[in-house]
Amino acid sequence: MMPLLPFLFLLSMPGVHIDRLFGPETDTGRYKHPASITELANGDLFLAWYGGAGEYAPGTAVWGSRLSAGKWGAPLKLAQDPFYSTGNPVVWQAPDGRVWLWYVVRPGSTWSTSRIAVKISNDGAQTWSDTSMQTFEEGTMVRGKPIVLANGDYLLPVWKETGNDREIVGADTGSFFLRYDPRAKKWSESTRIHAKIGALQPAVVQVDDNYLVAYCRRGGGYGKQTRGYIIRSESHDGGKTWSEGTETAMPNPNAAVDFLKLQNGHLLLVYNDSMSDRSPLTVAISNDGDKSYAWRRNIAEGKNSFAYPYAIQTRDGKIHIVYTSDQRSVINHAVFDESAITGTDRK
Repeated sequence: MMPLLPFLFLLSMPGVHIDRLFGPETDTGRYKHPASITELANGDLFLAWYGGAGEYAPGTAVWGSRLSAGKWGAPLKLAQDPFYSTGNPVVWQAPDGRVWLWYVVRPGSTWSTSRIAVKISNDGAQTWSDTSMQTFEEGTMVRGKPIVLANGDYLLPVWKETGNDREIVGADTGSFFLRYDPRAKKWSESTRIHAKIGALQPAVVQVDDNYLVAYCRRGGGYGKQTRGYIIRSESHDGGKTWSEGTETAMPNPNAAVDFLKLQNGHLLLVYNDSMSDRSPLTVAISNDGDKSYAWRRNIAEGKNSFAYPYAIQTRDGKIHIVYTSDQRSVINHAVFDESAITGTDRK
């Protein structure tokens, strides 16, 4: 394994291109948080986010935009409930070409009242179905992208949030996975991941046929902390059952993380390397199956909030991360090669 490169050298390396996509000037509302992205079969990128006057404001909606021929299109409204707030969209094109759009409907005043809704598109995200309910259990939410397992099943990361509090996530908040068999067209659930102060917003990779690893955001409160770490869990039966969540050595300020298996088998983890602030936004790479992360680089830092990273790798090998900033009013899009983090051409 190549040794960890000096941190200042990593910061000076070129290779990360960041665009500001949509800000408070767009007519989707000032609030934009969080965002998800997928590569469509024709090579376009499709972005989804939820917007409105604020996180808990009535009338929030799910919006989308397409990157085609090098230009992002004007935002289009994808989903809005006539009575309740909506949020947290996850857009994803499955191997069979169907595009899924999951999002959260929140009937009450906190996220602990949420359920997951879903729409599908069979024409490359041009038109969408009516809404169907994915879950009916109170407090269930979605944020992370699904993965396709070695046997062809889909694994969608979800969680059940508890606490009924806008500032504190309940300690019994737990992560789990909805598994879809596209041949039988049936859904099932995994066991749940619990941790000392809660485990939410899981992000998952399949290391081999049976071994999967998930990283989760911690629960608890916000503000200055002296102890708050990313939660880790693993499965040894293909994602059906999961271990108790344990604290890692990587800090977490009660903020989302994302986890991605690259085309060469390396693993990418993106997170806020702080116990109390959503800055910096750090990308780490493992080339030994999650045993260690020898390369790390901050791709955004300073007096701002760089939150809710969502990472994909497109067919051309480029890594794309979308995240929000400026008090959740701006969506940013970072694009880079793995070598921008590792400082090598090693594959």
